[in-house]
Amino acid sequence: MRKISWFFLIPFVLFPAMVSAQKSAIYTYELKDFDKALALYNDKQYASAQHIFESVKNQAVTEEVKSDCAYYIANCAIRTNQANADGLMEKFVEDYPTSTKQNQAYIEVAHYFFEQGDYPKALQWFDRVDESYMSKSDLDKFNFQKGYSYFNAKKKKEATTYFNKVVNSPEFGSQAKYYLGFMAYEGDDYKEATKYFDEVSGEEKYKEKLSYFQADMNFKLGNFQKAIELGQAAMAKSNALEKSELNKIIGESYFNLKQYGKAIPYLEQYAGRKGKWNNTDFYQLGYAYYEQKDYEKAISQFNKIIEGKDFVAQNAYYHLGLAYLNTGKKQEALNAFKNASEMDFNTLIQEDAALNYAKLSYEIGNQYQTVPGILLDFLKKYPNNSNRAEVEKLLVDSYISTKNYKEALVLLEKNRTPENKLAYQKVLFYRGLELYNESNYAEALKMFNGAVKEQKNPEFTARATFWKAESEYVTDDFRNALLSYKQFAGLAAAKTTDEYKNINYNIGYTYFKLKEYDQAGNSFQAQIDNAPGDKVRLNDSYLRLGDCRFVTSKYAQAMEAYGKAINAKGVDADYAQFQRAISYGFMSRNDKKIDELNNFLQMYKKSEYRDDVLFELANTYVADKKNDQAIKTYDQLISEYKNGSFTSKSILRQGLIYYNSDRDEQALTKFKKVAAEFPKTPEALEAVSTARLIYVDSGKVDEYATWVRTLDFVSVTDAELDNDTYDAAFKQYSQSNNKQAITGFTGYVSKFPSGLHSLEANFYLAQLLYSEGSETKSVANYQYVAGQPRNEFTEQSLNKLAQIFLKAKDCDKAIPVLVRLSEESDTSQNQNFAQANLMKCYYDKKDYNNSVVYADKVLQNAKADANVKADAQIIVARAAMQSGDEDRAKAAYAKLSTTSKGELAAEALYYDAYFKTKEGKFDASNVSVQKLAKNYSAYKYYGAKSLVLMAKNFYGLKDSYQATYILDNVINNFTDYPDVVEEAKTELNAIKLEESKTNSSINK
Repeated sequence: MRKISWFFLIPFVLFPAMVSAQKSAIYTYELKDFDKALALYNDKQYASAQHIFESVKNQAVTEEVKSDCAYYIANCAIRTNQANADGLMEKFVEDYPTSTKQNQAYIEVAHYFFEQGDYPKALQWFDRVDESYMSKSDLDKFNFQKGYSYFNAKKKKEATTYFNKVVNSPEFGSQAKYYLGFMAYEGDDYKEATKYFDEVSGEEKYKEKLSYFQADMNFKLGNFQKAIELGQAAMAKSNALEKSELNKIIGESYFNLKQYGKAIPYLEQYAGRKGKWNNTDFYQLGYAYYEQKDYEKAISQFNKIIEGKDFVAQNAYYHLGLAYLNTGKKQEALNAFKNASEMDFNTLIQEDAALNYAKLSYEIGNQYQTVPGILLDFLKKYPNNSNRAEVEKLLVDSYISTKNYKEALVLLEKNRTPENKLAYQKVLFYRGLELYNESNYAEALKMFNGAVKEQKNPEFTARATFWKAESEYVTDDFRNALLSYKQFAGLAAAKTTDEYKNINYNIGYTYFKLKEYDQAGNSFQAQIDNAPGDKVRLNDSYLRLGDCRFVTSKYAQAMEAYGKAINAKGVDADYAQFQRAISYGFMSRNDKKIDELNNFLQMYKKSEYRDDVLFELANTYVADKKNDQAIKTYDQLISEYKNGSFTSKSILRQGLIYYNSDRDEQALTKFKKVAAEFPKTPEALEAVSTARLIYVDSGKVDEYATWVRTLDFVSVTDAELDNDTYDAAFKQYSQSNNKQAITGFTGYVSKFPSGLHSLEANFYLAQLLYSEGSETKSVANYQYVAGQPRNEFTEQSLNKLAQIFLKAKDCDKAIPVLVRLSEESDTSQNQNFAQANLMKCYYDKKDYNNSVVYADKVLQNAKADANVKADAQIIVARAAMQSGDEDRAKAAYAKLSTTSKGELAAEALYYDAYFKTKEGKFDASNVSVQKLAKNYSAYKYYGAKSLVLMAKNFYGLKDSYQATYILDNVINNFTDYPDVVEEAKTELNAIKLEESKTNSSINK
């Protein structure tokens, strides 16, 4: 071996020794301050310790001291929540990668965040730890805390792994088992949960929590009695949230044991999940109340199940329906059963709900569907239901009770079984009546003929025969009508019907229309003898009896009948008085005739026959050669009726009186007046013709020629051609050769637009065109006649023009014609026609003031038809609603409801409900809505509108479920009526908005 010289080694050794001596003093100082800082750190005086560590680190000369200081500085920063603490620890790890404290740094920081409850941060640091360098005791703590951090992060798989590592740890084993049991409990693995919970059940600190979990597990395992016992034991030591859940566990356990009375107080104390109940919660409490027969409380809970579409909701709606039935609220029950029947989660409940829905629909009516349709749907869907026979009976009855004959007929036509024959006959009959009342006589006749053929019920066969006759009568088929009336009278069942008491009256009028006056008179006499209590028909029968005897020249009998009518002081007493006077004339007793006519003028100042009486009286004076009295009477007629139909005739007759008594100048004055004021009329032509005789007799032919040239309707040179042309056309007209007559009159009007016969030619041409169906072509000719001075054709022309314009729905043209007809007509029939249509036209034009003016005239007219009066009443009501006068509308609808049928009755009933809703009479309004549903379900529009009213009523009654349910159904089922759907949407949105303001966190 080579030897090293000690000489060279000594200097080498001595130099480091000097350095070491210098360093030792510094290092000793560093360690002293380091130990001081470490003592402060261990004493948790982290801020002071950090300050010293930073000072030591700045002066340290060794990497080891610097590393340790950096480690403790970062730890102090973490423990004092400094913003850069994480950065300091990261820097320590980066700057000193070989430090032995690196792993410990991760552990201690993780433990610190764990102890602070900041488990996400703790987990970040736990994940950096190298577990292989840890001691057994440190590893148990590490595994438990990391497992709990995963548990807190809801990473159950990772948590389970770490908890299982310490399950046998003396320090952490119990806690690990508790959390493993809890995770199994949450995962519904109750066997595993029970195993772990049993292992820690002896420890006091777990007893309180375990009682709650064990109660819940037993509940979920169906051990309800055990769940109740454990839940009650845990109640006193539980917090508010746990108490709420325990109340639910105990209450629902009692519920499942069907001990509903015991369940209720616990279910009531449940606070809900996050402060809110779900549909199951409401259902269970509601059902418990239901089983205790506390139906009002049951209804309150069931009603809170909003928009449910599951098994629970179906159950709730079904029992809600039963609860409503038990409190007598049938409409509400119907809605609930309908809802339950539309869900198929439980088919048995669905079927029973459908049965109850069908029965209630029959009982109270249904606005959503026709009752027959509902019953048929039930039978089709559930053909083997044990209640089938009962439902079939209800089906038959419903055809009649709902008055929905149109749809019922469709259903019966598809189901023509022998057991339905009676119902079919009834429906045919009632549908016929509906069509008859709608003036659809042809279709009505088909229905009545069908009802007669069925021959199932003698009463309906008889009544159908009668109304068959009525339909034939109004369509002018008088021969068949007479036959049908007589057939009806001969049926044994007819004598028990209401129609029978006036059969002689109807037969009498049919004979009258057939001009078989003797037979007609005999029938009217029979009506008088058999039905003296019917004052209206009694009076009319006397009048018609008088007419029959009058026409057959039996004047004494006629006067006796007229006298009875006069004494009755009925609406046509003036007519009877007039006819009795005329009868005296035919009996050559003009003195009595004159007395009667004068009496008439004193008694009836406003009679429509007054002008006839004046004219007849004047004519009688002429016949008795009492010319002065005749002229005076004609003057009175002219004065009272300046534009009357007898005015031109009266002036002409005055002229003739003067002419026949050789007072030519006075005669000429009258004739010229007629020609000037009533040109082109037959009276004008006769006036000109008679004036010509006076001029010719007096030798003043030139003067006649000068005067006659001033008249545009007289052409001396063309007169012969004019007459010949007109006569040729009129001859065809009188022989009913209509086509040739139209050609002839058209030629005359074209050649002689202002001819001698232009008035008659235009009128007859218009009549022919109208009868041939060329109504539009007839307008010009009728307008020509109506545009001339008052004549015998004026009234008929105005009537026809009005009919044409009304048929074309041209109220702008119809109104001026109708106004003239109303003001100028001599007959009450035309006046009534004009007034009735004026009120309708003005209403259609939204001129409600004028509409009501004419409606009032109709209502005040004693002779107005009952149907027309009903129209007038509805016009008054509707116009009042449109103009905002609801008080008047209410009164008008109230009157209408007592007289109307069909759609008008439905409308009146709707407004009855409407006004009750406005007055806050919600229950009363619902009664009207139900009546509408039961009796007038065929009129869907008012049915839909009434449902919106019902929804408002229920909301007013604090039943938001019924309100929203009904509105949803209106929106979904009545799309044919967009205005109603829009109203329903508006109302539904308003309710939901209001409910959102007032709804509490727990809907109890």
